[in-house]
Amino acid sequence: MADQIPLYPVRSAAAAAANRKRAAYYSASGPGPGADRHSRYQLEDESAHLDEMPLMMSEEGFENEESDYHTLPRARIMQRKRGLEWFVCDGWKFLCTSCCDWLINICQRKKELKARTVWLGCPEKCEEKHPRNSIKNQKYNVFTFIPGVLYEQFKFFLNLYFLVISCSQFVPALKIGYLYTYWAPLGFVLAVTMTREAIDEFRRFQRDKEVNSQLYSKLTVRGSCFIRTDQLDGETDWKLKVAVSCTQRLPALGDLFSINAYVYAQKPQMDIHSFEGTFTREDSDPPIHESLSIENTLWASTIVASGTVIGVVIYTGKETRSVMNTSNPKNKVGLLDLELNRLTKALFLALVALSVVMVTLQGFVGPWYRNLFRFLLLFSYIIPISLRVNLDMGKAVYGWMMMKDENIPGTVVRTSTIPEELGRLVYLLTDKTGTLTQNEMIFKRLHLGTVSYGADTMDEIQSHVRDSYSQMQSQAGGNNTGSTPPRKAQSSAPKVRKSVSSRIHEAVKAIVLCHNVTPVYESRAGVTGETEFAEADQDFSDENRTYQASSPDEVALVQWTESVGLTLVSRDLTSMQLKTPSGQVLSFCILQLFPFTSESKRMGIIVRDESTAEITFYMKGADVAMSPIVQYNDWLEEECGNMAREGLRTLVVAKKALTEEQYQDFESRYTQAKLSMHDRSLKVAAVVESLERELELLCLTGVEDQLQADVRPTLEMLRNAGIKIWMLTGDKLETATCIAKSSHLVSRTQDIHIFRQVTSRGEAHLELNAFRRKHDCALVISGDSLEVCLKYYEHEFVELACQCPAVVCCRCSPTQKAHIVTLLQQHTGRRTCAIGDGGNDVSMIQAADCGIGIEGKEGKQASLAADFSIRQFRHIGRLLMVHGRNSYKRSAALGQFVMHRGLIISTMQAVFSSVFYFASVPLYQGFLMVGYATVYTMFPVFSLVLDQDVKPEMAMLYPELYKDLTKVWASGRLSASRLALTPGILHE
Repeated sequence: MADQIPLYPVRSAAAAAANRKRAAYYSASGPGPGADRHSRYQLEDESAHLDEMPLMMSEEGFENEESDYHTLPRARIMQRKRGLEWFVCDGWKFLCTSCCDWLINICQRKKELKARTVWLGCPEKCEEKHPRNSIKNQKYNVFTFIPGVLYEQFKFFLNLYFLVISCSQFVPALKIGYLYTYWAPLGFVLAVTMTREAIDEFRRFQRDKEVNSQLYSKLTVRGSCFIRTDQLDGETDWKLKVAVSCTQRLPALGDLFSINAYVYAQKPQMDIHSFEGTFTREDSDPPIHESLSIENTLWASTIVASGTVIGVVIYTGKETRSVMNTSNPKNKVGLLDLELNRLTKALFLALVALSVVMVTLQGFVGPWYRNLFRFLLLFSYIIPISLRVNLDMGKAVYGWMMMKDENIPGTVVRTSTIPEELGRLVYLLTDKTGTLTQNEMIFKRLHLGTVSYGADTMDEIQSHVRDSYSQMQSQAGGNNTGSTPPRKAQSSAPKVRKSVSSRIHEAVKAIVLCHNVTPVYESRAGVTGETEFAEADQDFSDENRTYQASSPDEVALVQWTESVGLTLVSRDLTSMQLKTPSGQVLSFCILQLFPFTSESKRMGIIVRDESTAEITFYMKGADVAMSPIVQYNDWLEEECGNMAREGLRTLVVAKKALTEEQYQDFESRYTQAKLSMHDRSLKVAAVVESLERELELLCLTGVEDQLQADVRPTLEMLRNAGIKIWMLTGDKLETATCIAKSSHLVSRTQDIHIFRQVTSRGEAHLELNAFRRKHDCALVISGDSLEVCLKYYEHEFVELACQCPAVVCCRCSPTQKAHIVTLLQQHTGRRTCAIGDGGNDVSMIQAADCGIGIEGKEGKQASLAADFSIRQFRHIGRLLMVHGRNSYKRSAALGQFVMHRGLIISTMQAVFSSVFYFASVPLYQGFLMVGYATVYTMFPVFSLVLDQDVKPEMAMLYPELYKDLTKVWASGRLSASRLALTPGILHE
């Protein structure tokens, strides 16, 4: 994997198709060991795993802000009682863990992260050493494997108790049987555990080796390229990246290494949505300084989807964004195992009490302390080691049943220790893109104010577009050859009333011009060599044309304009070409482009028609952003609401004609604002806003993001089962809200409270109080606002959010998703499940009590990191309602039976010792007891693993049966008395 800054493009566009097939991974990383020797060469077909680097460089400045995704504040932990009960239950483990963590921190002090300067082609000038450029997901190494596994096993009281009992048999005075009667079961359990861990660790090693030795190829492009960031933020759309402008003017590629230039980059941080740096060339007069922003970078784990680049490595190894946003995997322990561990402690106390009673009745004669210990050994069957053996084998059977279920094909159980967790879930945290949705947009509606067109009337639009361009072509002189028509003067005055045909023509033209989409043409079939044909030879009617854009919505819009007759056939940084229904090619010059931002919620473009010299400012965006800047109308708000209720994502399209004088005045003011060193963003925004007045409203578009199959009934089933669903996504707020409605995550009758943007404690206080007053209301909140709320009002916010029927968190980073899971675990004590399909969901999946991965368009990274892997979201219903419920009920019954059997055996031993004057003599020989607990009664006991109280169809039909399993263990941390919050709880 390598991220490079495209500093200079190769002239030819060849080999892009071949490069896409090879799926070359790019990341923005800095020079590290193994990277210095490549610094002055194009990085081509090397096995070094380079990470993140500013890919290409832009002219835009970037305001420095603190990272949005620092570690969230830890939840408030209730004060523990420091007493004998605490020490016996958890104190010894807490003290041991604290000591180990202290030693680790002493031995491995974290390196302070700093900003760095990287010189082009001069690695000798780099004074700092950077992390080794490799990824490591292994939990152990050769030396720590055995100690680490043994620690994970014996930190539980149940296993530690068996170890002490087994070791006691080496003392002759305490020996009551053969050594194998104790060591054989314990050794079998440890062998199975260590074998399983070794296999998992070897698989992690193989995956790391595959990634670290991945090849990458040299890429080139004309000042820009497209990348996919689905493994970072879960968005499968393609994002445009721009190169440093001053390096694009060099005569030859080799001149890159003859110039005296360097890159200054900010220190490594987790925020994947921002970057601050500068590119400086010192050998020019005067020196050239260009600011670098997020548009000039390629992060690790991103893919160059189109084009090729040359870059400078800035961040490597563990300093890359992808690694910093990935948490270390933890050893997950099921709640059933924790409960059995607590029961073991209670049984141990009963065992000690019974042994003391026996020694007391004996009269404390002779070496009574030895008799006491022997009684502890004789009654040790109260806590039989066969319980652990039976449960582990039962878990293996549960996993086998899940993978063999024909109703959920392709299911893979990657962790065989927690199948019971699937039956005890209360919170389900799900990704959006690729999990609930297919991330495939379809154009559904075009509304012009007086007339609306749907899927069944698109042929009328096509007819109007064809007629409009036929009329324009005949007026231009009947030019049917496809050549550019002669330039005509601007119309003197607009028509008072436009026809429907002309309004449709203007709307379609605006949609096909106002976007950031670029068409790409694949290689011709049958042409030798893996090269794209030159632009002069491009066939604009080629069926292999594909579109690339930073948003799938825009691709859907451009694809729709192609279907109605107006096709985008070519585009670069300064121009674009359209093809009319008659085959005529229209050229437009791109004068200015104003990208979409989450703050403005709109994007704009200024173009000049090459044939008429007309300058037009087009803009599209969300209705809340466009309503104040378009001319008065009485239908926009109503129709936007109607489309939203249908689950459509709406965009308002408008335009404004500009004279040459108006544009020249705007350009001068805009250029001056961009060069300002103080308040640059505010000044630029003010200049752009001067254009955004009294725009002519053209149309309203509606696009649908298709849901995965059976998402709605699956979510309904989960709600009926008592599972609360939170949607965590890196997508925009508007998109997340729309999907929450269309998937019925939020029902039609429920209100939605959109948590407004807050930046301070006072604003968070006011907004939380406003949210507190609403009841049965779904919550939608952005990652930035969530960060502020958790910083000042963590407990209050979580307590309020947990009462919502549904919660949607948008613009979440991977680390933020994992922290939300952790907060729910700490504040509620309930079991959580996370499900996702992309690399940005790995941290969330690993942090949850139960992680489920989906194999989808975003790769297999989430599937490989999860405890359970499925192919479709709908399969989670059967996985939980049937297999999860059965696993929990069967394991609980099996545990109860085995403990009941141990109590009976111990009671028989007590009666036997009492009859024979309280002698510490075993009733049964050791091999007989081992055989009885394993081989002799194996099948009758193990038959509980196959027990079934209701048929799978009934469990799916009545999900309320699942709810009963989660009621009995509620911790009560969010008690009913605290749900009725008062304003005073949100104190300053």
